[in-house]
Amino acid sequence: MNIYQKLINQKEKLAVIGLGYVGLPLAIAFSKKVQVIGFDVNEEKIKTYKNGIDITGDLETGALEKTTVEFTSEEDKLDEANFYIIAVPTPVNGNKLPDLHFVEQASRLVGRHLKRDSVVVYESTVYPGVTEEICIPILEEVSGLKCGIDFKVGYSPERINPGDKIHKLDNIIKIVSGIDDETLKIVANVYEIIVDAGVHRAETIKVAEAAKVIENAQRDINIAFMNELSMIFAKMEIDTQAVLRAAGTKWNFLNFKPGLVGGHCIGIDPYYLTYKAEGSGYYSKIILAGRQVNDSMGKYIAEQIIKILVREKMNLHSTKIGIIGFTYKENCSDIRNTKVIDIIDELKEYGITTIVVDPNADADEVYREYDIELSDDRALQDLNVVVVAVPHEQYTNMTVEDFDKLFAKQEKRIFLDIKGTYNRKQFENEGYYYWSL
Repeated sequence: MNIYQKLINQKEKLAVIGLGYVGLPLAIAFSKKVQVIGFDVNEEKIKTYKNGIDITGDLETGALEKTTVEFTSEEDKLDEANFYIIAVPTPVNGNKLPDLHFVEQASRLVGRHLKRDSVVVYESTVYPGVTEEICIPILEEVSGLKCGIDFKVGYSPERINPGDKIHKLDNIIKIVSGIDDETLKIVANVYEIIVDAGVHRAETIKVAEAAKVIENAQRDINIAFMNELSMIFAKMEIDTQAVLRAAGTKWNFLNFKPGLVGGHCIGIDPYYLTYKAEGSGYYSKIILAGRQVNDSMGKYIAEQIIKILVREKMNLHSTKIGIIGFTYKENCSDIRNTKVIDIIDELKEYGITTIVVDPNADADEVYREYDIELSDDRALQDLNVVVVAVPHEQYTNMTVEDFDKLFAKQEKRIFLDIKGTYNRKQFENEGYYYWSL
């Protein structure tokens, strides 16, 4: 009886290490079929989950109350598992270089509890080679066991899209890989327990690692192209959104839009790929150029606000600006690598303070990570400028009349619709100064 059969028959336990936006839904999904230990070093997070509170905002209502996951921050609990899934963050440091210390720590953690015939699967996004060149040696060193003989290792990159109610864990094809054919079969069988869409068996672990980073690098480059177009069309006084609507009538035109590119994947993964490429002697031309464009968009938007204020002869120091949305994208609570902060910080350089609201974000987390105090919607009054930075669904149905109530009693109403969510003509017909990417 192999480990897959033991899991199905409740004779072995599966452990998920790292219970964030990726690990939590993974643990919940597996717990419906097998015994699951959900481990995270953050004790407060574990207490929150035990109390039935979903800090990710992505689970179905009541999922935590109903789950059988054994949530724990006690390391010894991992002795009870024999199939480990590591889903910890892989950020970049201040120099845009891969920061692997979380995945290295998780490898040491699992290595201390590794047993013969165990399987370890990594889900964290990494550059090609990390699993075999960095993670496996750590597992072997700490455990004293030999990979391929005493235990097996696989890689299955996460594809969860925070805030997406359509593309979810069970209906997205899962890429799986292993160090050998036997491992690949086991890993594929285990993930097929929860993924209705099925799995794609990658030829090697490096293929699976590479597939993950290029998925987000491709999206990053396409959005960078749209952002560059928006800057070009602004110079030409052409409505970018109107251009995209027209171009989009062709069947093979790719439907990308300009906007802020943050989050833990799209804004991070391209740096993992280019780092490995440089180590192999190739220096990226397109990928890094796209990153530079996207990383500059927050500052660019802030500069446009300043230009508008100067053009309208408004006092910068007395101007009240309300910013709607702080998370990295709409309809999620994830604030990691949000680019809205770049707009706020750049406006600070001009002595302008902002009122920031976002009902989806955790106010304590925002203050802790960015030193920004979130306000509630009631603070949006007597404004000179409204910036819809992240169009959460609770704001997308707002009308011109609804926004009217946010402004001071004056003639000039400046409205920045970053992603072009609203109808330009409706606002301009009501005397607004309307701007979007």
